[in-house]
Amino acid sequence: MNIKFRLTLLNFLEFAVWGAYLTSMGTYLAGVGLGSHIGWFYSVQGIVSIFMPALMGILADRWMEGQRVLSLCHTLAGFFMIAASVYGYQAGNEPNFATLFTLYTLSVAFFMPTIALSYSVAYSALEKAGLDTVKAFPPIRVWGTVGFIVTMWVVDLCGLQSTPGQWMVSGCLSLVMAAYSLTMPRMPIKKGEQKTLVEALGLNAFRLFLNPRIAVFMLFAMLLGFCLQISNGYANPFITSFGSIEEYQSTFGVQHANILISLSQMSETLCILLIPFFLSRFGIKKVVLIALMGWVLRFAFFGLGNPGSGVWLFLLSMVVYGVAFDFFNISGSLFINQETDDSIRSSAQGLFMMMTNGLGAFIGTLVAQAVINNYVFTPQAAGATGSEIVAGWQTCWYIFAAYALVVAILFAVCFRYKHEAPSSSPEGEE
Repeated sequence: MNIKFRLTLLNFLEFAVWGAYLTSMGTYLAGVGLGSHIGWFYSVQGIVSIFMPALMGILADRWMEGQRVLSLCHTLAGFFMIAASVYGYQAGNEPNFATLFTLYTLSVAFFMPTIALSYSVAYSALEKAGLDTVKAFPPIRVWGTVGFIVTMWVVDLCGLQSTPGQWMVSGCLSLVMAAYSLTMPRMPIKKGEQKTLVEALGLNAFRLFLNPRIAVFMLFAMLLGFCLQISNGYANPFITSFGSIEEYQSTFGVQHANILISLSQMSETLCILLIPFFLSRFGIKKVVLIALMGWVLRFAFFGLGNPGSGVWLFLLSMVVYGVAFDFFNISGSLFINQETDDSIRSSAQGLFMMMTNGLGAFIGTLVAQAVINNYVFTPQAAGATGSEIVAGWQTCWYIFAAYALVVAILFAVCFRYKHEAPSSSPEGEE
């Protein structure tokens, strides 16, 4: 079987596991009285992303073939996710937070390393086949986003958005992925010089903070990282909250919030193709500012829209998500790659991910939870009407939009960068 097709299926399954619950889990948690804890379920991804990928990477480097580590991680992630689903069904409308959160956290702890491991397996297989990874991998990776979208739709159309069944879908797919991983070409265990634990964890990259420009960029990477998981965690429960208002109960958005939100992932897929042009034309500073303004609009459109006559504002929010997410994450990674030398490049990428998807997403999600608790879940517990609850949600989105705008202004002032056209002096000179 063609190696590109095999890797396409690998990427499809990898992200299908994640798409089954990432955007709809908040609706289930809110429905069983755990709305005030949604932030913890999303922020824990940031915590485990700080150390688990590196630890599993060490295992794959030194003692076990990469495709086997990928299979092991998916096996454990799948079993724990299925256990969380079974417990959720057994507990009904009164699950114990500690039990549910523990099972979910154990699953996520083993799932998060699989993203990097699946990339490594793909790169190794493509190189063995004599293919250029830079040219061959992106079209393969796009199918990961397709897999994410497909399971979002499956969960929505099967009526699982507000049930622990979404975790069952994810867990079962994870076990399928575990079995399929073992069919991948074998990855050699690296011989010779081994990295120290400090190097493997990327801690040596902290010396990059001695470079003022990179230090400022990393600081803003963390501040922008605050935004990354907010809409994943809260867009679905926000849109479905309109169901408490009679005029919106039968709207498509309320009935199929996940399908509506999936437009964000479709936008993301298309925006990836625009990055080379924008980076070449405008440079990293303007591209990041475009991303920050994308977050301003993402949140503001949520606050202004509704699933009825204002659904077009929701649609615009989904469209700008691709710009907001990809223009920073991918462009930022490319900038770090250009600004660091070969000896520390991998560690620098790890540090960038730690600042954004680790510390940034962790802190930002918990802060967002505190804001939403104040404006939404506390009034809801006190018996607020549907209109009052929706108004509380809208206030939260305006607060998040204002935050992104402040970060954009500060970035424009503090980050010093002069873009040079590729045909003139090296990009990035001041």
